[in-house]
Amino acid sequence: MLAGLMLTMALMVPGHLNPIEKAVDYYQKVTSYQTIIKSYVGSKSDSPDIIRYYYDKSGAVRMEVIEPFNGAVLIYNPVTDLVKLWLFGYGSVPSFSLSPENKWIQSSSGQRVDRSDIGALYQDVVLLQNQGKTTVIGTELVDQQQTLYVKVEGNQGVSVEGVSRFDLWFDVETSLPLKVISYKPDGSQIERIEMSEYQINPVFPKGFFDH
Repeated sequence: MLAGLMLTMALMVPGHLNPIEKAVDYYQKVTSYQTIIKSYVGSKSDSPDIIRYYYDKSGAVRMEVIEPFNGAVLIYNPVTDLVKLWLFGYGSVPSFSLSPENKWIQSSSGQRVDRSDIGALYQDVVLLQNQGKTTVIGTELVDQQQTLYVKVEGNQGVSVEGVSRFDLWFDVETSLPLKVISYKPDGSQIERIEMSEYQINPVFPKGFFDH
């Protein structure tokens, strides 16, 4: 997904430090990962969507919903370009095969299952970076982990998928994002995402992403 992306990065952070480039470079070496995602949409701070998230570099995605619809499972197959939804657990009935464009299975912020992985995030961040500025704010603790806080902001009138600014907190050891906040051009918050309990390059069971 990110092939050739490094070559398109026109904007470099002063001092030859480009944490976005470093994060992308690390991610290109990842073949699969799993994490727990908490998503806070808008100004909500007390009722996040919580998902166990699994991704394979083939493009396959599996989401196991913890909140708000505990037990629901979604699997995206990049070959068929369809999402299978089980409302009451994998293999249960009823089940539905849906386009990833179907708003019924998009997040509250409009996030599509087929564009939910870290690589898709980095594509948007790099596009915005190339038309704006990148600022390294400094180090901060996120969930007791040391992170590098980076702000990527588009030039006046520039946005990518409706986002004009990203605030990102990267784990200082792995460069994986632990927290991401996106903003609209008017400065209002779109979504805050927190990722924890990463496992990198896990071997998933046979049929784990099967419909």
